[in-house]
Amino acid sequence: MLLSQINAAASRVIHLLDKCTSPSHIHQIKAQLILHNLHADTDIAYCFITACESLGLLNSAYLLYSQLPRPHVFICNNLMRAFSHSHFPHKSILIYSHMNRNSVLPNNYSFPFVIKALSDLGELRQGQSVHTQIVKLGHLNDIYVGNSLLSMYASCGDMQSTRKVFDKMPNRDVVSWTVMIMGYKEAGKFDDALIAFEQMQLAGVIPNRVTMVNALSACSSFGAVDMGIWIHDYVRRSGWELDVILGTSLIDMYGKCGRIEEALDVFKSMKEKNVFTWNAVIKTLALAKTGDEAVFWFSRMEQEGIKPDEVSLLGILSACDHSGLVDLGRRMFSLLINGKYGFSPGVKHYSCMIDMLARSGHLEDAYKMIKEMPFKPTKAIWSAFLAGCRAHGDLELSEFAAWKLIELDPDNGGSYILLSNIYAQMGRWSDVVKIRRLMRERRLRKDLGYSSVEVQPQDRVHELLA
Repeated sequence: MLLSQINAAASRVIHLLDKCTSPSHIHQIKAQLILHNLHADTDIAYCFITACESLGLLNSAYLLYSQLPRPHVFICNNLMRAFSHSHFPHKSILIYSHMNRNSVLPNNYSFPFVIKALSDLGELRQGQSVHTQIVKLGHLNDIYVGNSLLSMYASCGDMQSTRKVFDKMPNRDVVSWTVMIMGYKEAGKFDDALIAFEQMQLAGVIPNRVTMVNALSACSSFGAVDMGIWIHDYVRRSGWELDVILGTSLIDMYGKCGRIEEALDVFKSMKEKNVFTWNAVIKTLALAKTGDEAVFWFSRMEQEGIKPDEVSLLGILSACDHSGLVDLGRRMFSLLINGKYGFSPGVKHYSCMIDMLARSGHLEDAYKMIKEMPFKPTKAIWSAFLAGCRAHGDLELSEFAAWKLIELDPDNGGSYILLSNIYAQMGRWSDVVKIRRLMRERRLRKDLGYSSVEVQPQDRVHELLA
């Protein structure tokens, strides 16, 4: 075929791909690409992969281009990009392996796509291999490659490697810092997340909304209310509108730190709210033991056409539980059982009801619910039942619940201590000795608990062990 004919055929194929709307057209075009040997053309490849992606036919593109012995790196990158954002991210890894086997050298655009796939699949070991190749090829200084590595290590929970990559990066942008904050937060290292946030300010990097949402989440979990207030002030000074995600994060932070009025002020100032926003308010009021107000906002939520979900019902049951509104809690649970909200109660709803009944002294009702519910009782359920039994002086049921906890978690020393204390209250000293001996034989000890407190004027959060 003459060059002019090839160019004309290529132009026609690209035009057809731009207009392609059906799988049958894709298959016909694919046949023409093979017939005229046009599938190695990078422009056509880009259009073909894009068309396949829009029609959900990426496998067709994969089958075509995996046949090429040495596909152009541009083609490989486009395929990896498409698959890394699909339901089949493992195909990106297969393409990357195909490149390596056939001496197709990846470039700085290749690595973010394959690393994203590895991150989504939690393939830490393969990610480390790719990291080694990045270092060998000298792409570590590319900020997009560096950020991809940060995200991969953080999503796999390897914050030590995340920190090493971060420290070696010559340049860091808002994404780099946000990944560090998010990674520490997800790993439960809330103090490190907040330290990283402070260091980001000192480095002169301007945070974005994603940064703030993750920093607020760390504040919520760590009780760092002053830092949360500073973030709220920054949002106001910067003139940011409180969208659903940022506003809900602020409500959650204020609620968990006990600042109920501030949480409600944020809620009222938001122009747009979704079910997560309403849930945050209801949960805030539940934590504050203001059950009547939680019920009021739950009713407002329904009046404004927001359909409650599982979390909404858990929040309102929790509010009834902590405020002693047992009759209302029973009515709400009955409505849930009868299908008013379109879903059946889950194990957490049952757990909340059992806690409510046991806490209020309805021990027989609580035990009946445990026996009749369609789930196996969890540690949380037996713990709630045990707490209620002890609070109301039913030592026999307390003993029964404590043994159930030991059956579920035989390595938890705290359950043995509780059982030993119950036997001591009952005057069964020989059983106290047996339980203590059993703990020594199993080398068990009670885990340390801790709380955190923010101390002025240093604005530092201190953890206190107990």
